[in-house]
Amino acid sequence: MAHATPRAASVSTDSIGKDKAYFGSTGVHSLPGDLATAEKPPNLIDYLFRRHRLKTFDLDAVATEASVYDDPVLAPHYQPRPDFENAHRFDPSARWTYREERDLVRKIDWRVMLWAAVSFTALNLDRSNISQANTDNFLPDLGLSTNDFNLGNTIFKIGFLCAELPSQLVSKRLGPGRWVPSQMCLWSIVTAAQFFLSGKTSFLVCRALIGYYYKKTELPLRLSYFWASLQICSILASFIAFGVLHMRGVLGKAGWRWLFLIEGIFTLLLGIATFFMMPPGPCQTKAWWRPNGWFTEREEIILVNRILRDDPTKGDMHNREGLNIKRLFKAACDYDLYPIYILGLMFGIPPGPPGSYLTLSLRNLGFTTFQTNLLTIPSTLASVFTIVGITIVSELVDSRAFVAMAEDVWALPCLIAIYCLPKNPNQWAYFVRTNVYYFRQTHPIQVAWCSRNAGGVAGRTVNASLYNMFVQASAIIYSQIYRKDDAPQYVRGNRVLISICVFNCVVLYPGTRFYYKWRNEYRDKKWNAMTSTEKDHYLRTTTDVGNRKLDFRFAY
Repeated sequence: MAHATPRAASVSTDSIGKDKAYFGSTGVHSLPGDLATAEKPPNLIDYLFRRHRLKTFDLDAVATEASVYDDPVLAPHYQPRPDFENAHRFDPSARWTYREERDLVRKIDWRVMLWAAVSFTALNLDRSNISQANTDNFLPDLGLSTNDFNLGNTIFKIGFLCAELPSQLVSKRLGPGRWVPSQMCLWSIVTAAQFFLSGKTSFLVCRALIGYYYKKTELPLRLSYFWASLQICSILASFIAFGVLHMRGVLGKAGWRWLFLIEGIFTLLLGIATFFMMPPGPCQTKAWWRPNGWFTEREEIILVNRILRDDPTKGDMHNREGLNIKRLFKAACDYDLYPIYILGLMFGIPPGPPGSYLTLSLRNLGFTTFQTNLLTIPSTLASVFTIVGITIVSELVDSRAFVAMAEDVWALPCLIAIYCLPKNPNQWAYFVRTNVYYFRQTHPIQVAWCSRNAGGVAGRTVNASLYNMFVQASAIIYSQIYRKDDAPQYVRGNRVLISICVFNCVVLYPGTRFYYKWRNEYRDKKWNAMTSTEKDHYLRTTTDVGNRKLDFRFAY
């Protein structure tokens, strides 16, 4: 295939828009040969170990990367749909500098990602506060056993699993700007209602009820910020619980009841605010309460074109276009995503039971309610750094399978250490071993991996839901591994966790990497055997979309 040859170029951002003949009517540089060189802007490694590169890199060089839109043969096959909500800002001739792109990404991080992370953590605050409630005699107050607790978590995950795909489809139809805050408000009401729990039945019912801005290379790190923010939220939740649980006895109510009520009201207020803070899309940020929007016309042009150049399939659908049955079925039958689904099912099992039972185990070992809440903080704080750090490593070495496998590699010796604890372990020895175990987290890598390998908006919508459904199914499985007859050491349960951990490291992750590498080699062989004319004919006539196209390559 013939592609435009990249060459070095530099544009003064101060002169943009002054010369219409040179920059075009939109005020963007339009020389088709001016594309980014192979040299990339400074990354984290440069900031840490190669500081001299920060001084030599030209931030006013053109940052527009070569794509299919620079090839006159391929470009017609990758045009965004006419009803694509950002189509009016699509301009293949648009050029921008690294300085402009850097400033724009920072604005997106601040305006979009930060509040999305706040919304994400608020939702999870309501889903996970039962862990803090356990430290305040939650189970004895309601007359529940360990098995009842397992059943409640299972019902919660089943409800979450069953609602996952319908929720994603509703979000695709209404837009996340409407659906996410609606979810936050609804969940907060259910959380607050747990103040009135009276026994096993009401507990199970409540657990059942609760149940487009970045490039693909930028997405994993942003997802790691999401999960890091969740860990920060967990730390704050521990401090909140430390204070709120002291309210035991106020109006004759237990402290855990006040915890559910106060955190539910807090999330409700955030949900209402999110209706005003989350716009439908990058070119739809103006509203009566935000008349100037977030981005200028030029920033919208850069934002839209940098995303479509990176992944043309993001122009396949409107952001509020629902999925029909045919598209839904086709995405669900995408067998090339099944290996990642299996990873989603298996990777969370080894850390699951020790995490769910950490507060209960610490209480059983003699720690007080308030000591237990504070003792959960060190492992959570460590996870903030490991989540972001391991994701950065994955992108720097351009590897997903082996880096994601590091979570199980780390977990294995920690599980063995827990398994080998004596019958009546020193409480501080148990605390240290379980906290060291939680210095890991590779979930963001796998979420971004699934998104990258899905290809196409419809595929991502369904495949993201299916992946998360497998993750929730994993929680259903591990919630039944620690049983009452195996307490308090859970020797049988820990033996099962060790076996699964070994299977993940030896078979699952290496096998997934081998599969995607084999699929790429198979497609390379077929694609390279075609002439330029045959390739053009294929692209013009094929009904394949997303990752079904012969020119699509999987990440591994």
